[in-house]
Amino acid sequence: MNMRKLLYAIALPLFLLLSFMSSAQDKLVNGRVSDSSGRGVPGISVSVKGQTLRGTTTSDNGGFSLSVPSSATTLVFSSVGFASQEVSITGTNSVNITMQSTAGNLNEVVVIGYGTARKRDLTGSVTTVTAKDFNRGIITTPEQLIAGKVAGVSITPNDGAPGSGSSIRIRGGSSLNASNSPLIVIDGMPLSNSGIAGAPNPLALINPNDIASFTVLKDASAAAIYGSRGSNGVVLITTKKGKAGKTSFNAGYYTGVTNVTREVEYINSTEWLALYEEAFRNSNGYPLPPDFNLGKGLTPSEVVQGGY
Repeated sequence: MNMRKLLYAIALPLFLLLSFMSSAQDKLVNGRVSDSSGRGVPGISVSVKGQTLRGTTTSDNGGFSLSVPSSATTLVFSSVGFASQEVSITGTNSVNITMQSTAGNLNEVVVIGYGTARKRDLTGSVTTVTAKDFNRGIITTPEQLIAGKVAGVSITPNDGAPGSGSSIRIRGGSSLNASNSPLIVIDGMPLSNSGIAGAPNPLALINPNDIASFTVLKDASAAAIYGSRGSNGVVLITTKKGKAGKTSFNAGYYTGVTNVTREVEYINSTEWLALYEEAFRNSNGYPLPPDFNLGKGLTPSEVVQGGY
């Protein structure tokens, strides 16, 4: 029993001495992590390279403080959405770095309803198509700019008449008797689901070259913002705006060549009159054209040529 107490008496001071010597060899490194705009980035993982047990995370303002071994030479900064960085701490106890974002599309601003939001803050299905991704070529109606560009959105031309528009279906039809067309919102102004009186296609009133982007809301988030009108989805159209600064002009043109593949031969007036006269004789004079004076026993050609 006395031997055990003696061992404790010897081991405890030795352990405290070794711990003190180990801590004396550590050094404290502090600093701040910011993004490209200079704001502090919270939640960034800071660790000693090659040592998984030595690490911390940045605070709300991006600051951090980490005790590292004196032999440590490099700190590793990493987080989801940012490129990992390795920074040397040789000869310094203070580190300030700027993290570079690798998920720029998460910061794109999307116009939804009556305001704007970042894509990463949205829980619904939202797709944005900007001018650089529009379909090229001769576009007669704006909806053709995004035909085939958005998953779950079907755009089918109604007919071949210019400006007749297209049938837009977002994730298919859901109603038997009511309209299955989505709500169209142009620069924050919703259009009536019944369209515009006198216009076969309300979108035909917009110049396709004036459109900056389409944003398609495809699920329940549309109904949460616009009510029952958005039950079939919402198509948000943002037009181009003027920008301050140097004046610039954009011009576009289309060229093409057309050839007649097969010409149709038509008859002239004399040939038509001969056919008409033959048909008149084959029908035994019936029916009679109201403007032909056949009372004198003349044929149709004689009536026309004589001016009766």
